[in-house]
Amino acid sequence: MAVKNGDRFSTATRIRLLGEQTAARVYRSQTRRQARRSRLTGRAAFLALVVCSLVVALAYPIRSYVSQQGEIADQERKAAEAARRVEELRDEKARLQDPAYVRRLAREHLHYVLPGETGFTVNDPGAADRPRAERGTADRPWYDNLWDGVDNADRH
Repeated sequence: MAVKNGDRFSTATRIRLLGEQTAARVYRSQTRRQARRSRLTGRAAFLALVVCSLVVALAYPIRSYVSQQGEIADQERKAAEAARRVEELRDEKARLQDPAYVRRLAREHLHYVLPGETGFTVNDPGAADRPRAERGTADRPWYDNLWDGVDNADRH
């Protein structure tokens, strides 16, 4: 860029200086662009594309697998519960084969008495003073529970 004093203001000199400055700017921008571009090569971009594709391709099957494992565990729990219930029912069936057990249930729940026995009903004088809601429903006969339901329906 050595310019003679006399040539300094000529048009040709100005155009040449302008061209040199422009060339220097282009060269600098190309070197910056190449420096930026060198960080991510074509191979790295392809590898990133392959990895992303694999992640997307495997996401749904893995989600399905995890979901099915949860369902399997739930079904196994239900099967174990059903097996336990079956055992309870088998035990109850075996007990119901015993006539003495059936008689005892009839006497307790249905208030049956054997021939020659006298059945008694004991009335609690304080029962009328207590509200029915205080007494447990399991302790009372079924007809008391029925009348409580009718009474409650009338109130509402």
